[in-house]
Amino acid sequence: MDVSNILAVSGLPGLYTLVSSRSNGLVVADIDSGKNRFCSVRKHQFTPLETVAIYTNADTTPLVDIFQKIKDQQESNPVIDIKASDNDEIEDYFLSIVPDYDEDRVYVSDMKKVIKWFNFLESRGMLEPVADEEE
Repeated sequence: MDVSNILAVSGLPGLYTLVSSRSNGLVVADIDSGKNRFCSVRKHQFTPLETVAIYTNADTTPLVDIFQKIKDQQESNPVIDIKASDNDEIEDYFLSIVPDYDEDRVYVSDMKKVIKWFNFLESRGMLEPVADEEE
């Protein structure tokens, strides 16, 4: 699973892929439509998904590892619908995925975002394992 070129852009819904960078911003492509747009660094903040991690009691867990845990447990523990679930159900589900998350620093809004991103990427087939290239 490769999320190295996937970005969250502040002020814009959804996730984007990085097309190119300029000195005053980034050119990103909408994952669904493929349409490119320029996002200025003056107006937007960019968060590459590969740099996102969840606080745990010991250290942090990278988002890719959390996505893998959700994917591994999908059959026995299906992903919940964040719109139809209340905060307690979301916390219980997230606790089943990341049992040692730091309850003081990980909020329900963070959990919702992780689940939303997972559903977005999974529905588009972007969380498939990357085959190692052999010579």
